[in-house]
Amino acid sequence: MTMIYITQLAALFLALNLLVFFIYFLDKKAARNGGWRISERTLLTLALIGGSLGAVAAQQLLRHKTRKEPFRSILAAILILHGTLAGALAFAPLWAPRLLQNF
Repeated sequence: MTMIYITQLAALFLALNLLVFFIYFLDKKAARNGGWRISERTLLTLALIGGSLGAVAAQQLLRHKTRKEPFRSILAAILILHGTLAGALAFAPLWAPRLLQNF
C-alpha cells in the first residue's frame, strides 16, 4: 500500500469522524430545543461504519447520551471493535494489505 493510499484513507477517516461529531452535535441541539431528533439506531450505525471516535468525542465533549443505556454500552463495544481491528491491521502487516485490497 502506497503512502498516497494511506493518506487518503486517513483523510477519509478524519472526515467521517468529523461528520459523525457534527451529527451528534445536531442531535444534542435538537434535544435541547425540542426539535426533530436523530434516531439512536442511526447514531450507532454512523459509529459502526467508522465514526466511533467522533461519536465518543461528541458524547464526552457535548455530554450527549452519557447516561442512556444500552446506547452507552453499544457505543463502547463499537469503539472496542474498531480498536481491535486497528490493532490487528497494525500488527499483522502480512495479511493487512491483502484484506484492504478487497475494499
